[in-house]
Amino acid sequence: MESHIVKVLSVTPVTHNVRRYKVEKPEGYTFVPGQATEVAVNKPGWEEERRPFTFTSLNEWDHLEFTIKSYPDHHSVTDLLGHIQPGDSLILHDVWGAIHYKGEGVFIAGGAGVTPFIAIFRDLQRKGQLGNNKLIFSNRTYADIILKEEFQQMLGNNFINTITREEVPGYDHHIVDEAYLKRKISNFDQHFYICGPDPMVQQLREVLEKLSGKADLVTIEI
Repeated sequence: MESHIVKVLSVTPVTHNVRRYKVEKPEGYTFVPGQATEVAVNKPGWEEERRPFTFTSLNEWDHLEFTIKSYPDHHSVTDLLGHIQPGDSLILHDVWGAIHYKGEGVFIAGGAGVTPFIAIFRDLQRKGQLGNNKLIFSNRTYADIILKEEFQQMLGNNFINTITREEVPGYDHHIVDEAYLKRKISNFDQHFYICGPDPMVQQLREVLEKLSGKADLVTIEI
């Protein structure tokens, strides 16, 4: 199996518990926006502890970027990544992933599940093809919204936020369920892309397959 040891070039905060990791790009390493790789921290005892993370960079960039949420209450890879510094190194593996752009539609993300969509929207913006794509983004709190300003700049009114655990003026306060989708979407004969916690993904997959009548319009990570 392919593996590459890459140096961390920079670490910058995105939210209170999400960081942007800029890392070296191995020669010839390519991916499609929305794809991911398994990442391990190159420290003793952690080399085989792999976790999947999506590229949030574009293929054209001279480096790779990951946007990763840390969970400090777990003794885990994401917790360890929260302490990574420039000069440390990561181990990358093969590229994989089922989420890639198939056509204009509605993207639905829960929390850190938005990461596959970051590169997709950046790529569409680069090509001038954002069109009427929409992003429905569900978070527990306002402080959890990842890249709020960038998505707002790219999508404008097509960037729809709902906050589930607090009420924030100007933001929806509702879980993403069938009733909410019917309020926000008038046309279900289009592509849908879903990424987030497994229970959310499975529930919305069933709802959207029913509402659209076409299972092949619904793309999830598998």
